[in-house]
Amino acid sequence: MLESSYAAMSDTNEVEAAPPAVTVPRRSGRSGPVVQPRYELTEGYKRPLRFSLEGKTAIVTGAGLGIGRSIAWILAEHCARVMVLDLDGGPAEETAVGIRASGGAAHAFACDVTDEAQVRRTFDQIAAEHGGIQLLVNNAGISHVSTVETTTSEALDRLYRVNVRGVFLCLQAGVRHMLASGGGAIVNMGSIASLIGEEERFAYGMSKGAVLAMTKSVAIDYVKRNIRCNCVCPSRIHTPFVDGFLARNYPGREAEMFAKLSAYQPMGRMGKPVEVAALVLYLLSDEAAFVTGQAYPIDGGVLR
Repeated sequence: MLESSYAAMSDTNEVEAAPPAVTVPRRSGRSGPVVQPRYELTEGYKRPLRFSLEGKTAIVTGAGLGIGRSIAWILAEHCARVMVLDLDGGPAEETAVGIRASGGAAHAFACDVTDEAQVRRTFDQIAAEHGGIQLLVNNAGISHVSTVETTTSEALDRLYRVNVRGVFLCLQAGVRHMLASGGGAIVNMGSIASLIGEEERFAYGMSKGAVLAMTKSVAIDYVKRNIRCNCVCPSRIHTPFVDGFLARNYPGREAEMFAKLSAYQPMGRMGKPVEVAALVLYLLSDEAAFVTGQAYPIDGGVLR
């Protein structure tokens, strides 16, 4: 159970009689589907909910598990209508159900981001039924471990289809609807491999470098049309993918390899999905209205 209370935040400067204190469960360190109040009162005064996304429709791709699920939860906590997209409709629906059970607004869609017709159809449906599209998080992606010698052309093509073509198709569909809505904000999930060379990440680094390049291009092309675009570049984040990867590739050595992956970060641990989600929330919010075209490492001190 998640059992503590949020501190006070609010929405106008009016003086009101203070109502009874509102207690709302706080997210745990893993970020659960708990919805934050729209405002709170302090000494009888309403204050704005910082990082409010109220009235905005947000699409999060790859939101069935891991970082994407944490992003969907935190956006719902801050009053966005969250559209949960995932290749697998089951995990997407689990994310959406959890958000709705806590009082948030969320809908699930099975969507293959590499399929142009499916992306357009899904985005068009969301815009028509949920008040346009104002926010987009391109989180769907796949990883790959290889050097230039060990990368097969098939693996390279697959990484390109998901990590590059998939982001491109969602950017194209999202920007079109944002222009119709008067603007918006986009966060693309890059990687520390977007910024530096990482061991045995040849093809993966190629794809995430392309994500950063697309981020900067969209930012400059649409800065005068009220669309912002930024890139979040995590180092190693502890998700179910990491656990599955270690179990498949290092049976019996999971603990040893987990410690090795954790030690790569000078802080001595992997990041948490909720830590990435909090940065994404900031970049999508009006508090980041003067920020566009930037790459934000979240890496435990690797790039220091």
